Amino acid sequence: MRRWLPSWRQVLGSSLLGVGAVAAAVGYAYATTTIPDPNPSTLLQNNVYYWSDGTVLATDGTVNRENVSLAQVPADVQGDFIAAENASFYTDPGIDPQGIARAVAHMAEGGSVQSGSTITQQFVKNTYLDQSQTLSRKFRELLISVKIGASMSKQQILQGYLNTCYFGRQANGVQAAARVYYGVPVEKLNVSQGAFLAAAVNEPSLFQHADSDPGARAQARARWSWVLDRMVETGKLTRAQRARYAAAGFPAPRKWAPGSALTGQAGYLAQLARAYVQQHDPGVTDSSLSRGGYQIHTTFDRKRTADLARAVAEVRAQRLDPRHRKADRDVQVGAASVDPATGRILAVYGGPGYGKGHYADNADTSGVPVGSTFKPVVLASALQYGAVLEPGASPATITPASRFDGDDGIRIKDRQGAYVTDDKDPTGLLHQHNDTPQRWGYISLRKAMEQSVNTPYVQLGEDVGYPGVARTAKALGLRSESLAAPSAGFYIGTSTPSAIRMAGAYATFAASGTQSTPYSVTRVTHDGAVLPGFRAPTPVRALPSAVADNVTDVLRGVIARGTGTKAQALGRTAAGKTGTTDDYRSAWFVGYTRQLATSVVLFKEDATHPQLQSLVGVGGLRKVFGGDIPTEIWTRYMRDALAGRPDLPFPDPAPLGHGSDEPGVPSASPSPSPSPTARPGRPGRHATATAAPGPGAPTARPCHGRKCR
Repeated sequence: MRRWLPSWRQVLGSSLLGVGAVAAAVGYAYATTTIPDPNPSTLLQNNVYYWSDGTVLATDGTVNRENVSLAQVPADVQGDFIAAENASFYTDPGIDPQGIARAVAHMAEGGSVQSGSTITQQFVKNTYLDQSQTLSRKFRELLISVKIGASMSKQQILQGYLNTCYFGRQANGVQAAARVYYGVPVEKLNVSQGAFLAAAVNEPSLFQHADSDPGARAQARARWSWVLDRMVETGKLTRAQRARYAAAGFPAPRKWAPGSALTGQAGYLAQLARAYVQQHDPGVTDSSLSRGGYQIHTTFDRKRTADLARAVAEVRAQRLDPRHRKADRDVQVGAASVDPATGRILAVYGGPGYGKGHYADNADTSGVPVGSTFKPVVLASALQYGAVLEPGASPATITPASRFDGDDGIRIKDRQGAYVTDDKDPTGLLHQHNDTPQRWGYISLRKAMEQSVNTPYVQLGEDVGYPGVARTAKALGLRSESLAAPSAGFYIGTSTPSAIRMAGAYATFAASGTQSTPYSVTRVTHDGAVLPGFRAPTPVRALPSAVADNVTDVLRGVIARGTGTKAQALGRTAAGKTGTTDDYRSAWFVGYTRQLATSVVLFKEDATHPQLQSLVGVGGLRKVFGGDIPTEIWTRYMRDALAGRPDLPFPDPAPLGHGSDEPGVPSASPSPSPSPTARPGRPGRHATATAAPGPGAPTARPCHGRKCR
């Protein structure tokens, strides 16, 4: 037997040779192993949108991850993860053979699940490798971990680990986990919450249901308690501190609602902010946004957004019945609210929500004519630039008291004295119509605004001229591409600005002529770096204060005794204008106080056949005007949005001097209606002018193709 058995020298030699061969192989493998590029998926993050108060509004992206720096993670929460996963993290070289052996033995004895990998190894697996359990992948993980441990600081490794761990609930990284489990940013996590998250890393598919599954909660509670015990063992907590957390109880996670990130108005708000960011930073592309990592701070006010959505819902519920009234189907609402002093967009209502399949933002759409809400733009232009009342004459001074022919069906002249043509009229000439055939005679521009009489404003617009009115519209913030081409209809609302831009235009009147471009984003960061170019737009002088304040004075009369009397229910000093378009295809109300300007639009459109339909019959009404449903929504919202704020008066309008009337005004015409600041009006009572109509005015007849109230 001794002849066949190897001697101890042979055994030792063979062992040394084997160990040397293994060492050589490992050394060669180590020398030839390179740290690979990170997995593309680990570079993906989501984009986070914030309300104006700093709370999270919404997130988007293919991966729910928001990378944070280690400094943002509380030291005690870092201690939770180190105690639970790798107590020797700050002293080991990246691997811990003894820890692996202990974990295997503990699990073999039936103990709780423990990770045999160091934090460095888990970081390597999450960032550079895959989750397969093959021996070759594990060997490569060990080699790369040693290299990572030698080339990166422990702080960098821990930061990478915390940003790449998966916690369940579609949360990648500790920031996403903090938000989805506790509704707070990682900076506000406490030790107890951190212990739960550290426990969730090992069994995320189970722990994500700890809010609803009693079995999952029991296991999560046991693992949470174990992590706190480990904190005491590693010296990160005292026993007294541990006892306080035990007395406070298990930090139950909040209820999980998968896929709820863009419910309600959140989708429209995020869409609006995203578009603003891309408009103001060419470096932010669809591709870069898809990779994520942007933190977008918005101007949107959480409470006012809820107030606006509630106002729409309440009025719809009371006035519309789509189940029993066919005309009430496919009715759409859009609305926007702007701060006149700054241009901050405080709230929008874009539609019923992404969750209901409505993706177009009704507050930011460009395609719904604004009707008579455009008349204040014409008035402002006339007050500023004057009007050519006679061919070849210099522009004459116009004031709200200036009188123009208000009769239905009159012919309109251009600045050269020629009649405006209309291919649709049998005579070839334009016969402008009002909503009713009432013979107003020559009435003041104030009265015509209050009662939304078309003919004076069409003639006034022609006398001012398209260039002047368009220039005023653009100065008020309306985009060039939304303005209609030159025509008589332009002056009474064939243009299609969005609800946001209309709120911004009227906000300029509220701010006495100072225009602040509506904006939605205050600050953008990407991977922690602040992006330039997102300062608030600088306010500019769009109108002389005397012009803006006189327009406001006229628009107060619309509410006091005109087509907007339903807005009196607000019980505050306010100004506004109703608007309705041809065949009642849209209805508007745009109004404001000193503190808030809001526009509301009602229209009807089938999503499968995107074109405007008539609102006739909606809400059981034969005619749908801006002074009805839109004004009700506006009033309810403004009541809630301004609750607790003082009722501020508008500035007294400065006198504009003596204004000129349209040629042909009889000397016996009644005096113009008084200013609403002089005495309160009584809705529904109007003095009808009895003066004879101007030369060439036709006999009153039913109106056709009218734009009116």
